[in-house]
Amino acid sequence: MIEIGNTIVSRELIETKFVCDLNACKGACCVLGDAGAPLEKEETDILKTIFPVIRDYLSDRGVNAIEKQGTHVVDSDNEEVTPLIEGKECAYVVFDKNNVAKCGIEQAYNDGKIKFKKPISCHLYPVRVNEHKNFTAVNYHNWHICKSACDCGSKLDVKTFKFLKEPLVRKFGEDWYNQLEEVDKYLST
Repeated sequence: MIEIGNTIVSRELIETKFVCDLNACKGACCVLGDAGAPLEKEETDILKTIFPVIRDYLSDRGVNAIEKQGTHVVDSDNEEVTPLIEGKECAYVVFDKNNVAKCGIEQAYNDGKIKFKKPISCHLYPVRVNEHKNFTAVNYHNWHICKSACDCGSKLDVKTFKFLKEPLVRKFGEDWYNQLEEVDKYLST
């Protein structure tokens, strides 16, 4: 484990290689699982605010799920998450012509319609952040559906934390990320 400020970071972020390979996995992380994407408190408010703008980016099934359940729900662990469509894909998911799951929120962001890219838990995946009383745990989530991403990362020789630079900086800041890079340099010597 690596300590940076009030975070405890799994060494797997430095030791594993990872680059999403959507052509192989088809965005399975947005479709599989037992709950929606974890949300931070401020994100639940953001989703309520942006829903009227992003609804045109979502599938009819997604809009219906959100209208019935709300822009977020509370899961069995009592955590706020994105709603699911019939217990399967995230309600904010849309599928492209190749049946790859994409984020309707992110598409609206890319089109300049909103300033919120997507929930940070989605942006950070395969990293999971868990808040504890005295520290924040930053862990690598090893899930079989990401085997193609690990293979792609190995082939391209890209460490997980480097692939996730943008969301890690978004969550923890540039200084935190620079410290993680320094740890990587130290461990690599």
